[in-house]
Amino acid sequence: MDLHSWTTHRDWASGESRGTGAEAGPRPGIVLAAPAGSVEYADPHTGRKATWDYATWTSPRREPSVAAGEVIASWNAHTPAGTWIRTELRGTYSDGGETPWYTLGIWTAKDGDDVPRRTSVDGQGDGKSSIYTDTFTIDDLAGGRRLTSYRLRLTLYRAPGSGATPKVWRVSAMCSDVPDRFEVPASEPGLGRAVELKVPRYSQEIHKGQYPEYDNGGEAWCSPTSSQMIIEHWGRKPSAEDLAWVDPAYADPQVCHAARYTFDYQYEGCGNWPFNAAYASTYKDMQAVVTRLNNLNEAEEFIAAGLPLITSQSFIETELDGAGYGTAGHLMTVIGFTRNGDVIANDPASPDNPSVRHVYKRRQFENIWLRTKRKDAAGKVKSGSGGVCYVYFPVRPAPAQRRVLKKHGLC
Repeated sequence: MDLHSWTTHRDWASGESRGTGAEAGPRPGIVLAAPAGSVEYADPHTGRKATWDYATWTSPRREPSVAAGEVIASWNAHTPAGTWIRTELRGTYSDGGETPWYTLGIWTAKDGDDVPRRTSVDGQGDGKSSIYTDTFTIDDLAGGRRLTSYRLRLTLYRAPGSGATPKVWRVSAMCSDVPDRFEVPASEPGLGRAVELKVPRYSQEIHKGQYPEYDNGGEAWCSPTSSQMIIEHWGRKPSAEDLAWVDPAYADPQVCHAARYTFDYQYEGCGNWPFNAAYASTYKDMQAVVTRLNNLNEAEEFIAAGLPLITSQSFIETELDGAGYGTAGHLMTVIGFTRNGDVIANDPASPDNPSVRHVYKRRQFENIWLRTKRKDAAGKVKSGSGGVCYVYFPVRPAPAQRRVLKKHGLC
């Protein structure tokens, strides 16, 4: 795996700018300084057409340390009213050809009539690679083709004549070539002691049937529910004004808020990985990255430093003792480890908030998280996440946290 981020003023100044400006200061980033032109965008989800001023920033060409079968980008941005961004990738194949410019996401923190709907883009491919919601994937991994370099392009949009501007202060790309496997090597416990972080417990299931326009709560809300737990672990939460739209009869309105503002109108769900990271970064002095880890020993390093994780896994009921369910894809938070190395997780797929805390067997959890292939209840081969996780952390982490984040390429 190779994770690379652009975050510093030097990073932003090193890119190719058409109308963007690199800002210095405590949170360097790029802004729309002078429009490079204007373009019409027809929103496929509302039917509205509008003209937008835009500017672009394109990264230098990056050659990752591993030729990639997959790439997942994530970004942190501020999008004031009437502004939005598009993130794109173009890569070079190992046979010398190039991909098209692929859209990896159209993002805005809001969903009013003054902006397009937040969306992934289906139907992108060139016969060699495709975009699956939030992931660039080589179509035939067994054939040996890989991505050997890439560039990212950010396009910043605002209404014509507006003085508002989006600001992007982090964009990351996680390139990987994870072995195709049903079973992963077992790691030995490395902490040697019990560690459990204090993280709020929220159930997705108490929201079942709420807000059908945002995928109806319940099992569909594992990602935003997990995101909200970690955001509040860091002392951030929506304001009363932010939550005024939520039915006052609903418990934990901040979970409803997270679902609404991570919702992908093309995917028709809240599980878009980079959209959840982008949502977390809308809170004051927060950063967020989608990455992969290699084993639970690496997860132990994060936990020991006070950094909870959100992990993505899929399994049938018999593969995870104590869960009581099976899933084609589910997010939960890793908040600690027992003395013998088992995983302490806040699992939002629990009937109520008090029952969210679970202890899962180390070997079972590690395998369902890290594998790339699995069999469903009918014996059909399905894909696994290969160790995908979200990491949310403050702009100014503690020294021990910074050391771990730096070791794993996050800061």
